[in-house]
Amino acid sequence: MDTTQVLISEFIGTAVLMAFGSGTNASVLLKNTLAKAFNPNWMTIMFGWAFGVAFAVYIGIALGGPAHLNPALTVALAAGGMFPWEHVIPVSLAQIAGAFVGSALVMIHYYPHFKQTKEDEGNVVGIFATAPTSDNRLLNVISEIIATFMFALAILCLGKMGDGLFPFIVGVLVAAIGLSFGSTTGFALNPARDFGPRLAYTILPVPNRGATNWAYAWVPVIGPIIGASAAVGLFLAIAPK
Repeated sequence: MDTTQVLISEFIGTAVLMAFGSGTNASVLLKNTLAKAFNPNWMTIMFGWAFGVAFAVYIGIALGGPAHLNPALTVALAAGGMFPWEHVIPVSLAQIAGAFVGSALVMIHYYPHFKQTKEDEGNVVGIFATAPTSDNRLLNVISEIIATFMFALAILCLGKMGDGLFPFIVGVLVAAIGLSFGSTTGFALNPARDFGPRLAYTILPVPNRGATNWAYAWVPVIGPIIGASAAVGLFLAIAPK
């Protein structure tokens, strides 16, 4: 495994994931975008994220990495003996950095619309990070555990990451998870896609920035790691050898 190539692929792949995903959110939530004229809704966001994940995985694979794009998967696969532990920290940092950069690109692209949109009009951290619809941290963590468990278990059952339509199917899977389990916490599934963008929204000069809600930020980190690890454990226990 070429460690440098893995880090590059995870960085760029996660940046692409967040650029497409948060770009969709910004298009839907900010004022005076063209999407507003077409009454965008939850399905718009699901398709945007699904396609974004699919293309990000294609890119991650093409650039020579495992295309985890997600510290929860990286940690869980290492715990299951399917990924080297010594790569977990550098790969996770590359994923977080990529998510930060992808979010920064969205902020640049939509900068005029951030200037036109106040917090009560849609300029919120939810463009980039997740937030619960009902703020109960225990239940929020459980929601993230369940959603990520289903996500990771399905991925493990799909076969090798680079085979055929795998990346496209992963995109479809993201939409399925979002439609079924996403309405409680926004289905982070991925510590990098929440922490990196939340940090970007906090420290970059975003006009009319809303609250960043760091008190909630541990939920989309801990929940996905537990959920993905549980899925790997179950898969190893019951899958045919």
